[in-house]
Amino acid sequence: MKKIKQVSYFGFADAAPNDPLYKEAYECAKFLTEKGLVAINGGGPGVMRAVSEGAKAAGGRAIGVTFYPEDITNYEGRDPENPMDEEVEAKNYLERTMKLLELGDAYVIFRGGTGTISEFGMAWGLARLYFGHHKPLILYGEFWNEIIKDFKKNMRIRPEDLKVYKVVKTPLEAYEAIEIFEDALKKQNNIHDREKAFQL
Repeated sequence: MKKIKQVSYFGFADAAPNDPLYKEAYECAKFLTEKGLVAINGGGPGVMRAVSEGAKAAGGRAIGVTFYPEDITNYEGRDPENPMDEEVEAKNYLERTMKLLELGDAYVIFRGGTGTISEFGMAWGLARLYFGHHKPLILYGEFWNEIIKDFKKNMRIRPEDLKVYKVVKTPLEAYEAIEIFEDALKKQNNIHDREKAFQL
């Protein structure tokens, strides 16, 4: 049985439909949905809307995790043109982020702003904490190599931190990375099951 069934996507909320980033997100979500993966996003515009549109174009499901703030100045909110099949309402921004991380079995992270940076940081931190049983990160775009390089140069990055993600630049590479992580998680599960049986 596959462990990776749902993918949460993160990226820039202000990406317009004519932005190459929007098209990247659309094509990636479409391709992965065609492979049977459910698409999850924040229910807003930009990359989030592109993901839902890509999933629907593939005949698949799109789930949006939203919340409706009363007093936040710079929050994009629910995009009425985001064609979600199911909406999950969160109480606040933090709960929304945690629900996106909870629902996804893997994460595809595109270019974005401060919101995407915070989501990436949380996903990366959780992957290290649960290393071996972690949810993998697919970093979409070659620019991520430079970002990780700067992290390695200036921060205290542990060896296992570098094993929880893969940098990709095409939908096919994203799918291949997910398959590699899928195999690794299954092997890790088998080892855990054998150790548990031995202890019994």
